[in-house]
Amino acid sequence: MRIVVLVKQVPDSSAERSLRSDDNTVDRGSASNVINEMDEYAIEEALRVQEAHGGEVTILTMGPEGASESIRKALSMGPDRAVHVLDDALHGSCALATSKVLAAALGTLNPDLVLCGAESTDGRVQVMAHMLAERLGVAALTGARKLTVEGGSLTIERQTEEGFEVVAASTPAVVSVWDTINEPRYPSFKGIMAAKKKPVRTLGLADLGVAAGEVGTAGASSAVVEHSKRPPRSGGVKVTD
Repeated sequence: MRIVVLVKQVPDSSAERSLRSDDNTVDRGSASNVINEMDEYAIEEALRVQEAHGGEVTILTMGPEGASESIRKALSMGPDRAVHVLDDALHGSCALATSKVLAAALGTLNPDLVLCGAESTDGRVQVMAHMLAERLGVAALTGARKLTVEGGSLTIERQTEEGFEVVAASTPAVVSVWDTINEPRYPSFKGIMAAKKKPVRTLGLADLGVAAGEVGTAGASSAVVEHSKRPPRSGGVKVTD
């Protein structure tokens, strides 16, 4: 089974985060960047499927040069290889443009199963799995707390506020997961050393047949027009009774 895991590098949610003053996009240069937490659960689930059914696991990342650090960390958990979509024109891309680029990259990999986190800690839009499935013409099994693979059939338990729903589809498909699905493994020293030698393929927009005007701030369907720092917390009102 060919498995691709989408991994996004995001600013650490436990540290101070800010937007750039020139274009109101996330200031990733000054941030402490890490793998999106939900994506670590997707990596772990991909490795469990691989261990049970065989195949290869590929990490797919769209991001700046610095995202290579998160790619190597992801590879240290056990995946076989990675693809890094890297192009200066991608800066400021909205969710729609991001899905267009990722779908084009997935088209070169021809996966049976695409796994991703249910949301990213910087955007929290929870739409990428749906957008990719629509662009690829495959099923979207979203919000999984459990995934079962039997041959070419996939079944998930979709987490809801009231409990869960059982949803099934055949491969190829896109599956997004919550942090209730498993417990990600820690990279071993052997895995960290092995990750340095694993192949990482770099693709640009020209390789994917995507025009620069369709992505980035120029092609974005939405934009932040203004931002300000959160005001400091003030003291509460004391009532003596």
